[in-house]
Amino acid sequence: MGTHEIAPPKELKESSALVVGGTAGIGLATAVGLARAGAPRIVIVGRGEERGEAAREHVSSVNSSCDVTFLSADATTVEGVAYIASEAERILSGVDVLVSTTAADTRPELFADIPITDIARILNQLALPCMYLASEIVPHMTARKGGVIINVASDAAKTATPGESVIGAAKAAIVMFTRTLAIEAKRSGIRANVLTPSLVIGTGSTERITSDGFSSKLFAKAAQQAHLGVPESEDLAALAVFLASPAARRLTGQAISVNGGISAA
Repeated sequence: MGTHEIAPPKELKESSALVVGGTAGIGLATAVGLARAGAPRIVIVGRGEERGEAAREHVSSVNSSCDVTFLSADATTVEGVAYIASEAERILSGVDVLVSTTAADTRPELFADIPITDIARILNQLALPCMYLASEIVPHMTARKGGVIINVASDAAKTATPGESVIGAAKAAIVMFTRTLAIEAKRSGIRANVLTPSLVIGTGSTERITSDGFSSKLFAKAAQQAHLGVPESEDLAALAVFLASPAARRLTGQAISVNGGISAA
């Protein structure tokens, strides 16, 4: 191999995956997609035991030969992420693919209506989990000279949208973090990309922001611009599976929008 060459990336049939936020929505759809693609071992992480067990059974039903484990943990805390990382490394014999798609119990509001005491909470819930996870997992990937990191942010990172001042700041932090990590880690054969959806049908986040109030009017207008159709979780999952595969071996540091044409962000 030449000076800048690295070992070939693993096939998905040889890759173990950690999906944080994997009990519903984009995370669950991604775990299903990875199982269908032949991933032999998957750890999914969420907070609720009941929903986590249901998700584990669902992913297992897609590929009976895939060993699926559920971990209950809080990815917004340093202690929770340390537990996730140590257990996932042990169970999977090394994390080859890390998918971070955690959600937060927040919704778009005009900045003037956001209490100052809520700002740190929103930033913590939205921006920090993927950074905490990378801090724990990347050293292991570096030692193994390879790995894939896929974070999920949103188009709020790219387009100034009323009601998403703090949310957009958090999502932009995820994007810049991922892009910079990609440049730093490329010499170790690690690829890092970020998905930036807008509305996604059937997810808890979309239900929260479209149920009523200011955000429901905002996103009702946005949905009208999705002439290709408002994306579903499976649309994001399909892209995540591609990014995790050797087919994307030269793709890193990218923030990719999947929004049905709402914008060209």
